[in-house]
Amino acid sequence: MVVTNTFLLIAQAAVYFTVMMSLLQARHSIGIGVFMCALGVMHFLETYLASVFYIELPFGIISPGSTILFSGKLLMILLLYIREDALVVRQPIYGLLIGNFLIVALVMILRSHDTVSVIPDRVPDIRFVDEMGWLMVWGTILLFIDAIAIIVLYERIGDAFGRHLGWRFLVCGAVVLTFDQAGFYLALRYVSGAPLSVFFGGWAAKMVATLLYTGFFVTYLRFFDEKAKWLTHRSFRDVFHVLTYRERYYDLLETSGRDHLTGVHHRRSYDLNGPKILQESLAAGRSITMLVIDIDHFKLVNDRLGHQAGDEVLKAIAGLLNENLRAEDHLYRFGGEEFVLLCDRLAPEAAMGMAGRIRKLIEKFSIIYLPEKVTVSVGVASAPEDGDSLEALFQTADQRLYRAKHMGRNRVCGPAVQD
Repeated sequence: MVVTNTFLLIAQAAVYFTVMMSLLQARHSIGIGVFMCALGVMHFLETYLASVFYIELPFGIISPGSTILFSGKLLMILLLYIREDALVVRQPIYGLLIGNFLIVALVMILRSHDTVSVIPDRVPDIRFVDEMGWLMVWGTILLFIDAIAIIVLYERIGDAFGRHLGWRFLVCGAVVLTFDQAGFYLALRYVSGAPLSVFFGGWAAKMVATLLYTGFFVTYLRFFDEKAKWLTHRSFRDVFHVLTYRERYYDLLETSGRDHLTGVHHRRSYDLNGPKILQESLAAGRSITMLVIDIDHFKLVNDRLGHQAGDEVLKAIAGLLNENLRAEDHLYRFGGEEFVLLCDRLAPEAAMGMAGRIRKLIEKFSIIYLPEKVTVSVGVASAPEDGDSLEALFQTADQRLYRAKHMGRNRVCGPAVQD
């Protein structure tokens, strides 16, 4: 009997893992909703089996509901997070929490009905809610905590285990399922007086189930999928921060070094890459020049036409600058209406000519395509003549920019002033 029970549990785990992983793998063709529905519909069965259905194994008395179904579901939630992101995985977590509270609430109301017998000797009996209802509520709360805990733990131990997905999966499952077994046993003890052997037997069974599911997962990676697709190391923020699709787009731009409004490189990218570009150019003995470009009277544009129109002006000018870059040029939105153009292999004289062309191009473009005439002032500095660090180069270019502003705007100022 014990041997038969063992093989049946292994078969249940294999069927569960195979079906759920197939749904997860096919989510792009059949939709992620299929996976989530399959994950959710078994929660009632898990709770029912955990409260009344037990079998004997070599290491104690256990319930297949907790051992196979619940353990499998928690680990599937982790796999969904790994394969997708926190936004997707929060959907079944919150759905299960709300859905099970709703079940208990509705059944409590149903108990107040005066029922009639349609089939002789068959009357509805929902007294199970007295016992199972509270177990479902407690189990759902535990699942909510478990699901968040296993994701957080997975990210926290990423540095320790690196590319060893199997070990991360195993450790996360073992730690969180130990916590879950302790929490659920306390409720089971209170509701039905379950003996302590149920706790130890259930804990041992969940550890074996974690090993079993980890083995299935490693086998799956070995023969059916590429391990590299599953390697992630997200920021702690991603676990809790709710991202809309627009926010996810902005987040993608941010992590790829782009300003979300204009699409050019942002200030952080400038701080990170600018010094490297400058030092490599100086080390190779090449000319490198910085242009600091500022839109004249931009605040008045916002005041007269509104911030939305101001944003359109910024995007248009950034697009115009981007279209006129050489392969060696690096454009950054430094802040507000100010852009920095770092031009490798460009001598000071050529840089002054380039800055003048940009100034005239923007003025002509604005007259035709923008709501009103827009001009820019430009400060130019070259390395190593005006400094051998990014800070020194920017300081000189910025001073020349303000000189151009004080001289009437819509002009270029470098080692020599250009109208």
